[in-house]
Amino acid sequence: MADHPVKVPPELAEQLWSESADKPSQCNTFRAHVFAQKIAEWAADQELEACCKWLGGSGYAGTGSVLRTARRPKPPTLAEQATTALHAIASGANDAREQCQDIATLTAALTRLAELEANQ
Repeated sequence: MADHPVKVPPELAEQLWSESADKPSQCNTFRAHVFAQKIAEWAADQELEACCKWLGGSGYAGTGSVLRTARRPKPPTLAEQATTALHAIASGANDAREQCQDIATLTAALTRLAELEANQ
């Protein structure tokens, strides 16, 4: 294998391998997939940070944060997901499987809203 600047520290690999086994009954193939995905995400984050640092040091001040935002967008909030789900249900724009997922999203949003109201 060619030498590469991004190297996974053995301690991190051990930690991610341990975290990839949520259930003792999981098969090793699935566990290896989860582990590989976590390692890939970590390596991609390292590369992104190196690119952002390089951009900042090469006269492109502020470009790194723009790149980071574009490549690592924040996931939609539960409220945004619920709004999308409600629109999909109301417009009939989904199949039965998607409708079950949309109902689960709306249920989660309503549950969260009830929890927030109860804590006020």
